[in-house]
Amino acid sequence: MNYELRKWLLAGAMAVAMGGWAQDEPLNHLTLDANLMTRGELRYGGFPSAPEFAEDHAQFVMARTRLSVGYERAFLAAKITAQHSGVWGQQGKGAFNLSEAWAKLRANNGLFAIIGRQELAYDDERILGRNDWAMAANSHDAARLGYEGHGHKAHLVLAFNQQAWNTNGGTQYTTSSGAQVHRSMVTGWYHYDFKRIPLGASLLFMDVGLQNDQEEDPKVEHQQLLGGYVKFNPNRWNVEAAYYRQMGTDEFHIPIKAWMTSFKANYDPTGQWRVTAGYDYLSGDPNPQVPQIGSLGLAKHTVVRGFNTIYGSHHQFYGAMDFFYVRAYYGGYTPGLQNLYASTRFRPIQAIDCSVAYHFLMTAERIDGASRTLGHEMEITAEYTPIKFVKISAGYTYMHGSSTLERLQRVEGKNHLHWAWLMLSVNPRILSFKW
Repeated sequence: MNYELRKWLLAGAMAVAMGGWAQDEPLNHLTLDANLMTRGELRYGGFPSAPEFAEDHAQFVMARTRLSVGYERAFLAAKITAQHSGVWGQQGKGAFNLSEAWAKLRANNGLFAIIGRQELAYDDERILGRNDWAMAANSHDAARLGYEGHGHKAHLVLAFNQQAWNTNGGTQYTTSSGAQVHRSMVTGWYHYDFKRIPLGASLLFMDVGLQNDQEEDPKVEHQQLLGGYVKFNPNRWNVEAAYYRQMGTDEFHIPIKAWMTSFKANYDPTGQWRVTAGYDYLSGDPNPQVPQIGSLGLAKHTVVRGFNTIYGSHHQFYGAMDFFYVRAYYGGYTPGLQNLYASTRFRPIQAIDCSVAYHFLMTAERIDGASRTLGHEMEITAEYTPIKFVKISAGYTYMHGSSTLERLQRVEGKNHLHWAWLMLSVNPRILSFKW
């Protein structure tokens, strides 16, 4: 037999034995990534001062360290991310956990399944997002089934949480038992990218089961969210809009009738600078009874009309100081929020980005004897990328809070609030190996 013919026959036999892969194409890909984020913060004003302290201020340094191992081949992928987060000098040495631990099976027709602890980030991350600004960030124990192809994306997310593997005593899961505040979650998401126009549209449905903390007769209450999101990118414009509605009952079996809407547009004329304007409206509880400081008052609600932002990346939407939808108002209710904002971003050179933003914040509902205005917030940030994998960023925020904000959160001294931070992020890929 001719030598060349024998060589090609041998190569073909090996290709068949290896499942059709070419001889020089690697079957496996292993990666090792690190993420080190350290942020120092300086805050003045905005929290109640204990009697033994003369001033309301704080300084601290927070840090997060992640080490991720990833593996991928034709129809299989897996990732494990170990995470430590805490404050420098913290008693107890901070918190250590697995932020990700999942396996992904995929077919060549676009179907896939991801099982395990994973990040859920959809659309602009307003409802479901990574919340990466927070040191612990967001992750979910869930099974995600989906299809992606030909402009269509359809995902189904299923989650069911337990406190322990009970062999008797029922299945209990209270909100104070762990990081996952829901006992069950069913999420459906569909997205379509149009071919002829630069338009993408999404539909989102969620059912979240919350178990109350009553030991004698615990029950699971279900709340639903339904809405949509669109993004339009003609030329140098980017326009986004969303609408969501909440229904069902909260953990105290009170009916929920809440909604929110948002609109944002930005224009990038040269690639070096960009201007943005937008508006958010989140419904609130009507006629909230907010007692004055020094008095006690209770309000009974027969319907919950305050919108719950669920598991979104809150920091990037409602002002950098995170007064809204991260910290609760006094009494647990919310008068809602109106957020009218404008910003500009400028890139003087390739490695530097600077931005300035302004927020005018108001309640959605009227409050007896108080103005709707919550305050004015001004933000200045800068980012510098000196080398690959390294970013240095800094920011300063000033907020002129109103008497309404002081009354809602039962805290004095919010007329002039200052917050500054400096952060270093290092994200190297340590290893990338194929064989």
